[in-house]
Amino acid sequence: MTANTIHETAIVAPEAKIGTGVEIGPFCVVGPNAILHDRVRLVSHATVAGFTEIGEDCVLYPGVHLGHPPQDFKFQGEETWLILGQRNIMREGVTMHPGTAFDKARTVVGNDCYFMAGSHIAHDCIIGDRVVLANGAQIAGSSSIGDHVIFGGLSGVVQKTRVGRHAFIGAMTKVAADVIPYGSVNGNDAHLVGLNVVGLKRRGMPRDALRDLRAAYRLLFAEEGTFQERLSDASELYSDNEHVMEIIGFIRASSNRALVMPNA
Repeated sequence: MTANTIHETAIVAPEAKIGTGVEIGPFCVVGPNAILHDRVRLVSHATVAGFTEIGEDCVLYPGVHLGHPPQDFKFQGEETWLILGQRNIMREGVTMHPGTAFDKARTVVGNDCYFMAGSHIAHDCIIGDRVVLANGAQIAGSSSIGDHVIFGGLSGVVQKTRVGRHAFIGAMTKVAADVIPYGSVNGNDAHLVGLNVVGLKRRGMPRDALRDLRAAYRLLFAEEGTFQERLSDASELYSDNEHVMEIIGFIRASSNRALVMPNA
């Protein structure tokens, strides 16, 4: 069992639940309802407030603040949670807020995410695994972000937005509608500029699967026919392609919602 290291200037509530091998550096503050699992590291000047659970091997750099009340006027101090998975890295100035009682009552972050300086996760968001937020990226309340999504610097997502797996959001892009899985978006307001081909190649997507995905994308967003007709055609042509069907399923689930589309 590895002993914990707590700097003499840190303030750690006696009620906080602390695992083994935890490092709490200078001038950190850990509240009474915090749960820090094994090998969590608070470098310095980090705060863990409210009902916040941090998974194993997470690292909080200076100025990180987790678990303070959500920025929602309807919040009245209810017990709501911020839950982080394992091996997440939060660089300087990252903020994350718990959920609200009138929504999910929790904000959940997956595993192996990297949050760069000044990025923010708002109340009631669900964040997948291996998500990257570059400096200053902001995710507004009640949004859902799939696995392997990358956000460029100073990009922003409005509340209640869905972003599918493996999507790429360009720097300074405003996302005000749902983004399909594997999509690449850019601009203010955001528009689809194609698929996240570079990311998919880096993650080892087979060439034939990527070829079919690109062909299905061209069909879905062609100019001929209605969008619903193209959606039906793609569903029939690529019914055995899990990646294409993931996009089609995502679009159908967004039938009553706005969807980021290519520029006309």
